[in-house]
Amino acid sequence: MKRSFLVLTLVWLVWGAMACTPAATPSSVAENAPTIITVYKSPTCGCCGGWIEYVQEHGYRVRVEQITDVTSFKTRYQIPVELQSCHTSLVGGYVVEGHVPVEALEQLLAERPSVKGIAVPGMPIGAPGMEQPGVAPEPYEVLTFDAVGNTAVFSRHNQ
Repeated sequence: MKRSFLVLTLVWLVWGAMACTPAATPSSVAENAPTIITVYKSPTCGCCGGWIEYVQEHGYRVRVEQITDVTSFKTRYQIPVELQSCHTSLVGGYVVEGHVPVEALEQLLAERPSVKGIAVPGMPIGAPGMEQPGVAPEPYEVLTFDAVGNTAVFSRHNQ
């Protein structure tokens, strides 16, 4: 009798503890999982590695794809010529062109604007992966773009 009371009490305590503990739902698991960024770059580009390390340091998982024809790849993803940089990334359904800072990337993924992607045109000194010791960072903008080439300022950096 004592043993069955003890087992019953133990079952009741475990059940009570489980009832008070929130279950891991698919959405809460997904929120805590690192975001995967696929970076498409030329095998000869060195500065892309700096940006890849930067986003990894901020908790992103990176998959790198070496491509030899970066121009046709950028054309396929409708990146306006004036916004192009050295590497192109895909994340969360968006195109991310060039040395975009994590703050802009996180803003994009949180706000989910109706755009094709964001870009840092060229390779401005001081953008992530483009730091130069002893050289002052240049001011630069992150721009949005859509499928027909419309652009707008998304954020400003090093102002």
